[in-house]
Formats: sequence, structure tokens, C-alpha cells
Amino acid sequence: MITVLKFGGTSVGSAEALKRAANIIVAEKNDKVAVVSAMSGITNFLVGALEDKNVDLEEVYTKFEERHMTVAGEIFDEERLESFRKDFDERFSQFKALLNDRDNWNDPFFKDNVSSQGERFSSLMLAHLISSMGYKSVALTSEMAGVYAIGNPLSGSCDLKKTSVSMAMNVRPMVESGVIPIITGFYGINEDGKPLTFGRGGSDYAASAIGNALDADMVEIWTDVNGFMSADPRLVPDAVSIEEMNYSEAAELAYFGAKVLHPRTIEPARMKHIPVKIKNSYQPEHPGTLIHNLRKKRDALLKSVAMKSDLSIVTLRSGEIAYRPKLMAKALDKFGEVDAIYGVSTSLSTMAFLIHNNDVPKALGNLRDMDLEDLEGIDVKSGVALICAVGDDLLDRSGFSGEVFGAVKDIGANVEMISEGASDVSLNFVVPTESAADVIKILHSRFVSGVEQ
Repeated sequence: MITVLKFGGTSVGSAEALKRAANIIVAEKNDKVAVVSAMSGITNFLVGALEDKNVDLEEVYTKFEERHMTVAGEIFDEERLESFRKDFDERFSQFKALLNDRDNWNDPFFKDNVSSQGERFSSLMLAHLISSMGYKSVALTSEMAGVYAIGNPLSGSCDLKKTSVSMAMNVRPMVESGVIPIITGFYGINEDGKPLTFGRGGSDYAASAIGNALDADMVEIWTDVNGFMSADPRLVPDAVSIEEMNYSEAAELAYFGAKVLHPRTIEPARMKHIPVKIKNSYQPEHPGTLIHNLRKKRDALLKSVAMKSDLSIVTLRSGEIAYRPKLMAKALDKFGEVDAIYGVSTSLSTMAFLIHNNDVPKALGNLRDMDLEDLEGIDVKSGVALICAVGDDLLDRSGFSGEVFGAVKDIGANVEMISEGASDVSLNFVVPTESAADVIKILHSRFVSGVEQ
């Protein structure tokens, strides 16, 4: 039996956090593989350096080295520190060579390479720490482990079939011999051997993909919260942890607002029916949230409510657009370069897209390429938020949407857009940003509070 344990940036971001992570890993009774993010703040630091036209590379090297070596000095004795320093210097020299060669900066995969450097050092530190505790452990980069990726820079996907074959040769023999591999999260390598990241927060997805490749019995995502909550506790103080969810519910919440889990994490695990558990590395005794195939029937209408803000509705107007499917397809294609489309709604003469505020200029630029005769106008409404209400078999519950919208009406909020029927576990709708918090509170109060999760 194999358990894949993933630790996020805050769970490896300090000497104390690393010690907690190491203790959690060695306490796992099954064979285990750990996947780690960069230390908290490191990826943002590297991305910021790349975006600074006047960046002082020597200052970048100094700060990067100081952050890691300071923590190393707190967790290792003199002998182990010397051993770690040797391995650190080897990787650090490769990191410096990458940045010093200005020809690299023209490579479309350069940003992926630099932004994934943090994981190479956090994994090294954790492996040395576990070894210092008397266990066999080795730090593996994605290149060494054989995590393969396909797609475009900064938004790759794991090549699950190729990864399964390579990890059967590179990782499984280690696990079976009692070694604990510590693998870099966040990225894989493409067919040319170049790093390709899975998007920000993609280490969760990497852990799920590695679990898929190894046919793991469990994937545990160790973070700094007690699993999924019935609502954001900053908005709803009486929000509670959800003990069990099915894959669809977790995926919907993650995609539409809950920041506990990267939205893409679920699919690789779901493909092989691997349970996913969300745990808090600061409170390892808490049961967290278990995500699997089974559904636990509940009396409450809703299990959780979440929101995603900073969104805009871009509406295209054209006479009888509903009878012009080619025009609709053409319009949808123009939104192909945005990071995500959170909702689509149509009527006889309009087609509306819900996207992030930051993607509006890009979308409008692409839409201007359409023939003027195709479109009568484009409207943009900013300052809106998406509400995601999740529950069991919502489509089978008579009148459920009426009850939800009745509660929204009672607080005087206006519904700007609705997405119903695309999923049987969620009802998604858009309200003005200023009303979103009150909507979350009223839905939680009426349909979630006081019900056993």
C-alpha cells in the first residue's frame, strides 16, 4: 500500500514546519512518497525577480541562499549541515547558471524553469531532515522521478501514461526497498526535457498525478486548514469542517472559490478511485476532509457555499444569436486565451461570459477581430462575484433553486447570471460584489448551519 503525502508552502516554510512535515511522513505506516511545494514566498519571489527589468541577480542569489541556509542551520547539526550544503551548492550552481545565461531568457519555457526552482531546494531539505532522523530518504526532481508534462508554458498537464511508465522504473523500486522519495511538485518535463509548470498551486495536482502513476491507495494534501469548510470562516464564524465529500462536490468547490485545493487535483485521483484527504499539518490530529466516490446523504439542502470575486460579465449582443451556432462557436473561440471561463449564459440575442477582471482586456482585444456585422455590441459589467452552492443531487431536489433564490431575495440582492443544470451537485449564480458576503451568510444560516456534516 502506498500513500502520497503532499506538503504546501506553509507546511515546509520554516524549521518548525519542516519538522512537523517530517514527523508526519515517518509516522505514516504505509509505504510513502512525499511531494512538496517551494517554501512559502519563494515562488512569488522568483516570479517577481523575473518581472523586474532592473533586477539585481546577485541580490536574488543572496536572498534565496540566505532563506534556505538559515532554516537549514536551525534543523541540522554540524555534520548534516555540511552534507546538505554540498548538495545545496550543486543545485544552486545550476540555478545561477540558468539565470546568468541571458540566452535562456528568450526560451518560452524559461519562466517555468525559474519559477519551479524553489521545489528543488525544499525537497532537498526535507529529504536530508528525514535522513537525519534515521530513515532512508532521497530528494528527486521531476526530471529524476519521471514526471512528464504536455501543453503550453505555465499551464501544462501531466502526461499520466508516460509518467506511470517512468515512475514504475524510477520511483517504485525505491519505495519497495524502504526509501522515502521526496519529489518536487508544481512541474513536470516535456518531451524535450524542459520544465513545464502546472499553474500556480499546481503541486496539489502533481501529487494527485503521482498518486495515479503509482496506483496509490491514498493521496493526502497537507495544508494549513482543517479541510473543506461549509463556508469561509472569515465570513461565517460558525462554519464547520466537512468530514466527507464526493469527487464532484470537491472539484466544484475548488474551481469556484474554495482555496483549500487546486481545482485540477481531483481528476487524476478520480480516474483510479483513489481517495484524497485534506489535512492540517499544524493540527494533524484533526480528521480533515475525506474525498472519495461515496456519498453521505444529508438532510440539509446545501453542504457548502463559496464565492469567487473580482469577476466581470462580458455580454455579446447579436440578433438571434441562438440560431447561429457557428457565430456562438466563433465567439467562444475568442475567449480561448483567458485563464478560465467561470460561466456561460445564452438567450435569443445575447451570449454572456463570466471571466476574471484581469482577462477582460485580452478578451475584448480578441473580440474586436470579429466582423462588425456579426455583433451589434459588447457590454462589460464588472464588480460581480460568483456564488457556488454545493449539495447532494441538487437536480433531484424539487424546488431547491427557488428556496435558494428566495433567500437571496430576502436580503435584497440581485442575481445577475445563473448557471443551473450543468452539474447535479452545484448551483452557481452571480451577484454584485457588495452583496456576496451577505448572500454567503444567509445561505449558510438557512441551509447549512446546525446540520451534521
